[in-house]
Amino acid sequence: MAPAVPLAVLALVALGAPGLGGAPGCDYPAHRWCSSRDVAVACQVESRCPSLPRPAAAPVELSLYYESLCPACREFLVQNLFPTWLLLPEEMLNITLVPYGNAQERNVSGKLDFQCQHGPEECLGNMMEACLMHEAKNFSTYFPVIFCLESGTSVTKNLEACLQVHAPEVDSGRISACVQGDTGVALMHHNAQVTEALHPPHQYVPWITINGKHTDKLQAQAEASLLGLVCQLYQGEKPEICGGSKAPKIPSGCRR
Repeated sequence: MAPAVPLAVLALVALGAPGLGGAPGCDYPAHRWCSSRDVAVACQVESRCPSLPRPAAAPVELSLYYESLCPACREFLVQNLFPTWLLLPEEMLNITLVPYGNAQERNVSGKLDFQCQHGPEECLGNMMEACLMHEAKNFSTYFPVIFCLESGTSVTKNLEACLQVHAPEVDSGRISACVQGDTGVALMHHNAQVTEALHPPHQYVPWITINGKHTDKLQAQAEASLLGLVCQLYQGEKPEICGGSKAPKIPSGCRR
């Protein structure tokens, strides 16, 4: 059964209110004006149809530029970003992970080479996580694995164990082939380009952008309470968890 048209709408029609019923594109009888959002828009009565479902709100877009062995990056990802992702409905938060940070890309005899702030092991960790994302593809598949790697004793030595627990369907051999081949280099080159294109340029990691923007205020809010920030920015219906939360403040980041 179509939703009943509010009495206020019918009263306005009876009075010949301008813009109601005579709107171009409105070829529907009054009793159908609130039957769908498209009809209500066509008949210019959308604001008078409270029973219509609210349009879906866009998710908050968060991008994390980080290094696999940076202590502050690991703490933010493990203690703040991952728990927030678990607590919130999927439609509220969209996360992009870019493992590269303060690394440097060089062309050596026609081949790309990377130097990382925390040494060769960090370069390996960055590439492993980039290859994991490439092979797993689905965020909900690879993010728990990255959480497992970053929260463990060794980012680079626990891949097999983390895959067995969180994503047994992902082939570790394909990830290893990616790391050792051209695909891993191409992925790191892409991350280098994306990181170097940041505006303003990143000065430290973790470097956080919210809806494509970075400010000192947004960074501080994300570090202090990411859950509270996402709840504040999201324009749709908010879950009970948005009643308020605080997260521990993380250490200062890894500066360039």
